[in-house]
Amino acid sequence: MNDTPEIGPVIQRERKARHLTLEQLAARSGVSKSMLSQIERSEANPTFAVLWSLTQALKIDFTDLIAGGVAHRQANPIELVPVAHTPEIKSPDGAWKLRILSPPALAGRMEWYDVEIAPKGRLESAPHAPGTFEHLTARSEGLVVETEQGRQELGEGETARYRADVVHKILNGGAEAAHALMVVLYE
Repeated sequence: MNDTPEIGPVIQRERKARHLTLEQLAARSGVSKSMLSQIERSEANPTFAVLWSLTQALKIDFTDLIAGGVAHRQANPIELVPVAHTPEIKSPDGAWKLRILSPPALAGRMEWYDVEIAPKGRLESAPHAPGTFEHLTARSEGLVVETEQGRQELGEGETARYRADVVHKILNGGAEAAHALMVVLYE
């Protein structure tokens, strides 16, 4: 029988190695300070979602957590996120795909996405929080931005900046998949 990995001590060791207090890790991960304390003392059995949030906040691989901690290797000043670890959101009908490029710690403040919209597809969005703006840079032809306040076609390389606290959509009027980089700024 395999032993259950000791996750609590690993979380505590990795937190301390980064000179983070429980409060700081709670703020970065969205996991409450009391839950973190219980996890570190092996008094709680965290869900996958909680563990995922902690690994993202500590910038460690989930596999390192399960294996007992990050191997002591020379620190690389450049963080690399492998393609397999880049989260994606896809529409159920296959009309669009968003690859989340921004770090989880910036969610709700500033986010950026790699956008792909299928031919004749559309990405429709309800209003975001008041004061939110989107900046969409077309990397291919065929994209159109529509809001309650107007409509703008984009050529390759052009950027549309628009309020996103109103109903808005991005359309692909072309016969090929369209690609863009989208940055969302929250007030």
